Amino acid sequence: MKVKEQEVFDILTGKISSTINRALLRAFSLEDLNITTEQWSVLSSLWKEDKITQQQLCDLTRKDKPSMTRLLDNLQKSKLVVRVAHPSDRRINLIHLTALGVSIKDKVMGIVSDVVDTALSGISDEEISISRNVLTKIIQNLDSINSK
Repeated sequence: MKVKEQEVFDILTGKISSTINRALLRAFSLEDLNITTEQWSVLSSLWKEDKITQQQLCDLTRKDKPSMTRLLDNLQKSKLVVRVAHPSDRRINLIHLTALGVSIKDKVMGIVSDVVDTALSGISDEEISISRNVLTKIIQNLDSINSK
């Protein structure tokens, strides 16, 4: 494997993702927040739009239904979300943030912002833009394979 291919392979296999996840978990723990990065991704989606279906959360976070069920079970045990029956279709649950789930938003987002700022320090806006474009294209390429 050529050097360029090895670097791309390292990125695509999640080395960056797992490093960021470790940094976020450590930062959450230091602030006595008992949430995982996966739970944060669900909460972040709900902070943008509360009272959505489990399927909508799956789509927004790119998680499968069994994983989402597990995440929501744990968030519900932590009293951060509740499931409420849909008013017109009782087979569907809407996921609602609790008062506690709403109250931790600023603290969590501040931590995430600090970790992202550290991760991107020394990287120009142009480099970030190029990276975003390349990674978006990779996702689109893979989505086209997955949708066949």
